[in-house]
Amino acid sequence: MNAKSGQFTILAIAAALTLQACSTSQLPPATVQNSLTTAVTDYKYLIGPNDTVTIFVWRNPELSGSFIVRPDGQITTSLVEDIPVAGKTPTQLAREMEKILAKFIRDPVVTVSVNGFVGPFSEQVRVIGAASKPQAYPYRQYMTLLDLMIASGGLTEFASGNSAKLVRTKNGKQVSYEIKLDDLIREGDISANVDMLPGDIVIIPEAWF
Repeated sequence: MNAKSGQFTILAIAAALTLQACSTSQLPPATVQNSLTTAVTDYKYLIGPNDTVTIFVWRNPELSGSFIVRPDGQITTSLVEDIPVAGKTPTQLAREMEKILAKFIRDPVVTVSVNGFVGPFSEQVRVIGAASKPQAYPYRQYMTLLDLMIASGGLTEFASGNSAKLVRTKNGKQVSYEIKLDDLIREGDISANVDMLPGDIVIIPEAWF
């Protein structure tokens, strides 16, 4: 074996080992995001990216306006840049804006409203798998499994609805529950309906024939 062929062999072995190392590497699990809502009765809407936030400053129209929440959860106003707003209620943001604007005007009175209603990921509900329209949906207070299935267009022809799972985050851990979608949707068994909470994920497998 000459020097060139030996060098080529070493490089080939190194490349193979590198590819093997890359193919066996694993990414860490996704970060589990806890919702602040633990019961359907204590739900409060939280602002999220892509929401449109309207800030009204009493007697100061030049400071008022509508702002789209950036992907990083912040907005920029005429006076202040990079204000974190994601994960806050409109009332919380209004009180914080009053503190910020107090540096520029006397006794500011601020009201905040939201349009768009996307919300942060931790507050959305998701349906994946054999649903007609699998996607993420904004949570609404007192939303049930039936409401989610209506929004997602119901089950596909080959869905195994009674093998579906509902994944819910509790105390930082994901817990899986059995749900009976065939009984609920195809048999009309309302006792199979359950309350949804922000952050819930419904997973619907296909049937094996």
